[in-house]
Amino acid sequence: MKKQFLPLMLLASAMCACSGNQQAEPTEPMITKTEIQVENGQFTPEIMHRLGKVGDVQVSPDHSKILYGVTYTSIEQNKGNRELYLMNVDGSNNVKITNTPKSESNARWLNDSQIIYMRSGKLYTATIEGSTLKNEKEVTGAEGMESFELSPAGDKIMFIKSVKAAQKPTDIYPDLAKSSGRTYTDLMYRHWDHFVEEVPHTYVASFNGTQVSYVTDILAGDTANPETEDKKFELPTLPFGGLEQLAWSPDGKYIAYSCRKLAGRDYAFSTNTDIYLYNVETGATQNLTAGMMGYDTDPLFSPDGTQLAFVSMERDGYEADKRRLFVIDMNKALANLDAKDFRGYMKELTTDYKYNVESITWAPKGDKIYFNSCVNALTALFSVDVNKKVGLPIEDNEGTGYLPASYGDGIHRITSSEALYDFDGVSIIPNEIGEVASLITTNKCMMRPAEIVKVDPATGDFQELTFENKETLDKLDTPLMEQRWMTTVDGKKMHTWILYPPHFDKTKKYPAILMCLGGPQGTISQGFSTRWNYRLMAQQGYIVILPNRRGTTAFGQPWCEQISKDYMGLNMQDYLLAVDNMKKEPYVGKVAATGASYGGFSVYYLAGIHQNRFSALIAHAGIFNQEHMYMMTEEMWFPTFDNGGAPWDGTPQTNRHYGNSAHKLIKNWNTPILVTHGEMDYRVPVDQGMAAFNAARMMGVEAKLLLFPEENHWILKPQNSVHWNREFFAWLDKYCKE
Repeated sequence: MKKQFLPLMLLASAMCACSGNQQAEPTEPMITKTEIQVENGQFTPEIMHRLGKVGDVQVSPDHSKILYGVTYTSIEQNKGNRELYLMNVDGSNNVKITNTPKSESNARWLNDSQIIYMRSGKLYTATIEGSTLKNEKEVTGAEGMESFELSPAGDKIMFIKSVKAAQKPTDIYPDLAKSSGRTYTDLMYRHWDHFVEEVPHTYVASFNGTQVSYVTDILAGDTANPETEDKKFELPTLPFGGLEQLAWSPDGKYIAYSCRKLAGRDYAFSTNTDIYLYNVETGATQNLTAGMMGYDTDPLFSPDGTQLAFVSMERDGYEADKRRLFVIDMNKALANLDAKDFRGYMKELTTDYKYNVESITWAPKGDKIYFNSCVNALTALFSVDVNKKVGLPIEDNEGTGYLPASYGDGIHRITSSEALYDFDGVSIIPNEIGEVASLITTNKCMMRPAEIVKVDPATGDFQELTFENKETLDKLDTPLMEQRWMTTVDGKKMHTWILYPPHFDKTKKYPAILMCLGGPQGTISQGFSTRWNYRLMAQQGYIVILPNRRGTTAFGQPWCEQISKDYMGLNMQDYLLAVDNMKKEPYVGKVAATGASYGGFSVYYLAGIHQNRFSALIAHAGIFNQEHMYMMTEEMWFPTFDNGGAPWDGTPQTNRHYGNSAHKLIKNWNTPILVTHGEMDYRVPVDQGMAAFNAARMMGVEAKLLLFPEENHWILKPQNSVHWNREFFAWLDKYCKE
């Protein structure tokens, strides 16, 4: 189902764009910022997609300017386009510096007055003169790049490019040029939404500002089958890995990277990625985290290169283990590169911290690391003192979590729990003596997409620097939002977000939507998504119930891990309790249950046990038959861990889990259900949705099946998304609005 590190997926299907001395005449219709029409304050799927999506924030080397991108979507053209913007670090003089029909991506500073960026798989440089982009030049030798990162000195470049990983029919039978046959002898022949015919590799090369040369594949000869060159390793790791898995040393002599050097069946059953150190001059490679068995990822050198930070999970075969923060003493590591085990040169900074570490950034002096962490359903900014012992957090008196800023010596919460936003990533603005003066980051919430903000590291106060969507949002009626802590059947506290329609009136009755979270691990926090948009649901007149049930990751590992091997247990009671709790309110009318992935499984399972609590059901990409799902998904570690093993293991645990699959309860189904699925979904294959729909109709239950042939686990293309939302609300309105 989902990946925890999952990075944000863009709707834009085109890659890149930019300007020269004069902007070229568009050869196709421009997709750019336009005035969005709002009628009667109503938020619609069309408006949702047309909002600008801010991202990839880059602070200039002199810390005076911010370069960033905004993606605009055309529903008519069914794609997006990304423009580049520039502003001062205080938010002033904000200007658009590109205006072409092709998206710019991966924009970086070459120096204080030059930038480098990608467009349509090509690399370009340009000069910033005032608020204008001038002198665009294409970099030669860079064709086919997918993303890149310059060395600190700017004289080298590492970039990601796909390489062939499987034989085609003509490789075996040259005379069969039109054959489309695929032949496999091992697992992992398909992944997420594609058959594995190519994998990403990372290359390092010289760069002189106009040309890329002397290109070397970091993984050259490093493959599970060097004789035939098949079963190539991935760098970065699919399906969502990117540049965050690679890091330059400050002197440009080394690249640290995260890689799972496994293939086939071994790859399918493991999550064990390690941090490797690559010598740019010699090509020598050393595994720095051998013996650490879970995900080791996100390496990042300290500014002086003496330390290497990374994030690590402890256990192999589990994607929702706690993301711990480690630091390696690189002076000791480099002095002992022939060592078999480097764990004696590292320390963990979050031993007693019970939450996950994301998006790490070093302070200029190397004395602190800034990071994001989701705590009690809010992703906040934190810092940890590299040189201080981490102490135990202090539990609050109400049992609803942990005190916002009391995480022991070394860890400090910067943004307040009163700020109902998710913060994502951080860049640092230092003062004259190298201390942290301010933090540049983005934040978002259920009410709006991400905007760039400046945070005071001492107080946590923040100033919004961009207002990309303010003009449109100001025209919309705004839903109300609250947080509740509900007492579960076993006496624990469950956090729940509640959204109410605009102009909510307690004297009236409203239909409600129970949102079943996917994952199964993850958290419903203050994000803004074009896939499942809670504001959109509330603005169609629904009360939206968003429980952070057992299995969510922002409330400590015991709460997170309870769901594994117990899909049909306490978390289902959490959902029923949330509904029962809300139905006590006189303003709650008919209720529907909705969800995707594991949330889709939840809907299928609730269909058999809800005892008429729900008037309608909607399941997207859900697991219906767990036995069949086990043999049809691609990353086998996932169902093996969460189900307790394979269906044929015959243990009490597996017998209970598979014996209580959702499809076993079909005889109890009596509620109208909409089933949706992408046909390119290889995580939860489409036959799961087809089987659920078929079974419903066999039982005489009202049902509808909506399939998208070109979509994966998510519905991403703009017109498909609008189509999906129209069907979603039409189904709910039919059965839930009185």
